[in-house]
Amino acid sequence: MVSTIPGSEILTSTLNMISQSLQIPVIIFLVVFAVFAVLAIGGLISEYTSRKKITPDLIEELIYAISNAASLEEIKQIIKNAKIYESQKVVLIKILRSSSLTQDSRHALAKKLIEFEENKFTKSIERTDVVTRIGPTLGLMGTLIPMGPGLAALGAGDVNTLANAIIVAFDTTVVGIGAGAVAYFVSKVRRRWYEEYLSNLDALADALLDKLNHERF
Repeated sequence: MVSTIPGSEILTSTLNMISQSLQIPVIIFLVVFAVFAVLAIGGLISEYTSRKKITPDLIEELIYAISNAASLEEIKQIIKNAKIYESQKVVLIKILRSSSLTQDSRHALAKKLIEFEENKFTKSIERTDVVTRIGPTLGLMGTLIPMGPGLAALGAGDVNTLANAIIVAFDTTVVGIGAGAVAYFVSKVRRRWYEEYLSNLDALADALLDKLNHERF
């Protein structure tokens, strides 16, 4: 006869109740993550079709053009006609308008504008990063939760209950890992795009600040 620790049955039954009560929320979140993964892929494709091909040669030409400009109006026209993103043009125009500020103030403004762009992209990536990390975890939870009752049913000879538990376990695993993999891919691609965007913006902003710091218009 195996002796049990007093109160252990209450603790194990409480844990079992908590575990089983999580099954429905886990499945709901996995469905939400699966839908989100599909939408994320659609958003990535849409973003890819609207991307501009900004080469290092183009950035080099713009830096030379800004450095050799003779007036603020000429710099403004260079920025407006540049084949870069409109959001990059907005940031550069705001920096250009700060020509009346002191050098430190201009640098502070430029830093804050670029940080705002970076934060905007970070928020976009954070959503897919969450699914990347939590999706497989929920898939594992969805695998383990139904296996307890399934194995208990097997001990009682109820094969149908075990089969249903295994189906739920496999489905949640596939959905969790699949959603996480899709979200990881989307985050990886977008992070590369956004890093390129910010790198180009930073280079152009530095060239513009250097021009404003050393020229009196």
